Amino acid sequence: MHTSFQDLDLSNAFLFSAALEDPDTCRLILETLLSVPVGRVTVHTEHSMLFSSDFRSIRLDVYASNEALTEYNLEMQNENEGNLAKRSRFHQAEMDVMSLLPGQDFDDLSPVYVIFICAFDPFGKGLYRYTFRNICQETGLPLNDGATRIFLNTKGSNQDEVPDVLVNFLHYVENSTDSYVDFLGDQTINRIHERIMEVKKSRRWERRYMRFEELLRNSAKKGWEEGRKKGEEAGRKTGQEQILELTSRMIAAGESDLIPRLRTDSVFLQTMLEKYKLL
Repeated sequence: MHTSFQDLDLSNAFLFSAALEDPDTCRLILETLLSVPVGRVTVHTEHSMLFSSDFRSIRLDVYASNEALTEYNLEMQNENEGNLAKRSRFHQAEMDVMSLLPGQDFDDLSPVYVIFICAFDPFGKGLYRYTFRNICQETGLPLNDGATRIFLNTKGSNQDEVPDVLVNFLHYVENSTDSYVDFLGDQTINRIHERIMEVKKSRRWERRYMRFEELLRNSAKKGWEEGRKKGEEAGRKTGQEQILELTSRMIAAGESDLIPRLRTDSVFLQTMLEKYKLL
């Protein structure tokens, strides 16, 4: 079902990237999600990382860095595909590769945050925020490798354990309306909502969204057509292989005189396929 651009919630990846293209909005959301000051940021939305055609590339929804050279990747995730842990590992690895120039020391690796905002509970513990850093299992000693992976959950239930503004924002992600913002009375959410409304009123962004939707529909249609053709080809191939195997077995069983009947009698063909257990 098509949703108009003006009716989108922030959970929509296109609107999310468009809104966070504004550095102030990106900074404000990062500080809301992390509960720490971030400072001025530089933003690159839909940032592609491709090193070789032999390997898989990724496109980041939002990639940002601040003046302290800390790097941030923010992703909006609406469907639980069961692969977030390893996907976040892949995102971190590619960002790390981008952090160093040839000859640079590993100590120059930037601190990195990979952040997924999920419209579901990724770990089933009811938390609004799950923060992962590497530690030693035997001693609890932190590895201090500068990597942090965070998963936010719009369906959390531990409201007393996290800042109110974080809870408000995560609820706002799925209810990005004037009435909800008025109900919250949260100044941070008000400022974020102002940016969202600016984007929604922009004819440029609306045209880009319509083009984006058209590309998605065309891609889905093309994928369906290709899948249908491959299915038909596979079906024909399977059918041909069955007939070849059947005729081979009939010849071996001394029934070669019955082979011509296979072309004209579909019931007989079915019977012989069942007889030789080829179905």
